[in-house]
Formats: sequence, C-alpha cells, structure tokens
Amino acid sequence: MRFTLITTDKPGALQTRKDNRDAHLAYIAETGVVEMAGPFLDDNDQMCGSMIVLEVADMAAAQAWADNDPYAKAGLFSDVRIQAWKKVVG
Repeated sequence: MRFTLITTDKPGALQTRKDNRDAHLAYIAETGVVEMAGPFLDDNDQMCGSMIVLEVADMAAAQAWADNDPYAKAGLFSDVRIQAWKKVVG
C-alpha cells in the first residue's frame, strides 16, 4: 500500500535540514520502502519541506517510518501529514 508523507519545515530550519540530510538519505536507502521523494522549494529555491511516497503494509508502518526519519528526530518539521495514496499515472 502506498502512503504519501508531506512535511513542512519549521521556519528558519534550513541548517537543521542540511545537518541531517546525509542521515535522512541513508535512512531512505536502508529502509527500502521509499518509492519516490524530494524536497519542496520556497520562492528562493531553498528546501522547505518534503514529499515522500512510501510503499508499506499499512498506516502504522508509514507512521513508524515517519517517526524514525532522522529529519523528524532532529525536530525539523512544523507539520507532518500522512495520507494513503493510489498511483494512477507514471
């Protein structure tokens, strides 16, 4: 089942994102459940949030993945939304 994780960074948290980026990317590689991912960009082309498509068993697994993301552990996000998602095109 697919879930989309949509996050918004806290204001002024770009350095927190940069400081934890390698750990976040390693976590993505280690877990093997991310189908597609990338940062949202603000008007100055700076990273300000994320969209991650997970393929996991259920909402509990998606929540567990999100909770263990190094970005989340570093307190990067002001908002996190997890939504079931059905791939139709692509």
